[in-house]
Formats: sequence, structure tokens, C-alpha cells
Amino acid sequence: MTGASTGIGRKVTERLSADGYFVYATARKPEDLKSLGALKNVQALSLDVTHPEDIAAVVAAVTKAGRGLYGLVNNAGIATVGPLTDMKMEEYELVMNVNAAGPVRMIKALEPLIIEQKGRIINIGSISGVLASPNLVAYSMSKHAIEALTDSLAAQLEGTGVRVSVVEPGNYNSEIGKSALSRMGADSPAARAANLTASADRSNYKEPDEVAAAVEQALSEADPKRRYMVVPNQQEAERTIRKQIEQLVQLNEGQPYTYDRTALLKMVDEAVSKARPQTH
Repeated sequence: MTGASTGIGRKVTERLSADGYFVYATARKPEDLKSLGALKNVQALSLDVTHPEDIAAVVAAVTKAGRGLYGLVNNAGIATVGPLTDMKMEEYELVMNVNAAGPVRMIKALEPLIIEQKGRIINIGSISGVLASPNLVAYSMSKHAIEALTDSLAAQLEGTGVRVSVVEPGNYNSEIGKSALSRMGADSPAARAANLTASADRSNYKEPDEVAAAVEQALSEADPKRRYMVVPNQQEAERTIRKQIEQLVQLNEGQPYTYDRTALLKMVDEAVSKARPQTH
């Protein structure tokens, strides 16, 4: 489990360990590692997903333990906020390095162990992987990348017994906004914008217990879904689904092989007929 110190990562770690899973929970700060290590069924490991030497050490520790590795949960992530014109390239590169390249590094390193167990790879995406928030350019780009990584990897690993899913949370309580502003500095344009500093405080959002439950589902279900959208309210669900429909219409619009409404609805009906029933 990468990025296990706070927010979604911490909730997932707590839930899985409480349910009897042995969890390798990773974090960067010594105080977070100490806190994670105090949990039952958890071994805390130091990891920065941008440092290949840290990843190699994690692989060595997991291999030495001799338990094997059934699941990888790629959760480590950061954000940078503000308009594109204000965004420093260093910030953009860091977000992409952590959010998009980090999971690739982890998968490349741990894939052999997971194939051996016919296990699971769970990428934590976001509804920002479907939507595109105006002040989260780099973050939205990185989460769109996670969507493609999940689909490509699932196709690549077909036949190995490994299943790949993406969990796509909406707005839940986390430290990601505050961490972004803290890293960008008090003199940054984002830190001076009242609307951005207000949105960075996510303490009024629900705790991400539903996200942790979805991760456990993806790890434990005999036939896991490819995508687990987990949102706190109907509004976020509708906005995300409508965005997908809007993109479908845009793709189909005014091109040489355009489908008419009847043909499109038939395609939708065929896809829906294969979907799981509503759960609640």
C-alpha cells in the first residue's frame, strides 16, 4: 500500500488490517511509519515512489518476509493547484512523477510477485480521471493517465490470473489540498487566492471509509470490476456520468462514421445489459 500515512491510504490500511489482511504500508515520514507500525497486521516500510532505491528496498523486504504478495494498492498522490499560467514546470513534473510514474515504477518492480500469486493490482484514480477541474490541471492529467494505465495493464496481464482495477473516489476528506499549498509556499499565487485556499481545506468532507470498502472489494471479489467509482453523493455521480456521455457525443459528432441516435442507444443498451445490477 503506497501513500498510507493519511487520508485514503490510512483508511485502507486500517480496514484491511482489521479484517485480517497483512499489509505492507508505506510512507515517507518517520512519525507516520511509527504510527502505521503500531497497527495490528501491518509492517511499515519507508517509501518515496519517485526514488528507485526505496522501491528496491521494499521489494527486498517483501521478498525476504516470504509471505508472497497478493495485492498492490497504488495510492500515493499529490496535487498542485491554480491556473496553468501560474503553475511552475517543477510542480507539474513532480505531480506527474508521483501520480503517473510512481504506479508504473511500483508495478514494474512488484508485478512478478503478484503474478506468482495470481493477485490484484488496484490503482487509486479519481473522478478527476474523467472530469477536468480548471484549477487542477496537472492532477487531472495524472488521473487520466491512471485510467489508461489500468486498461492497458489489464489487457497485458490477461491470462495470468492477475486482475487490475481502478478505484475512482470523489470528494472525501484528505490532506492533499493542504499539502499542495504548503509545498507551493506562502508566496505562490495559489496560496494568495482565497478561493483556492478555501477549497484546500477538505475537513468538511466525509471520511473515505467508502473508498476503503471499495478497495477491499476489488481485492476480494472473485470477479472484480474494472472501475469502482466511489462518490459521497448523487451530484458527483451524475456529474461524472454526464461527462462520459458528453465525451461520447463529442467523439461521435460530425465525423465520417457518425452513428445516429438509434445506433448509439443500441450500443448503450448492449453495454448496460452486461453491467452489474444496482447495489443500493
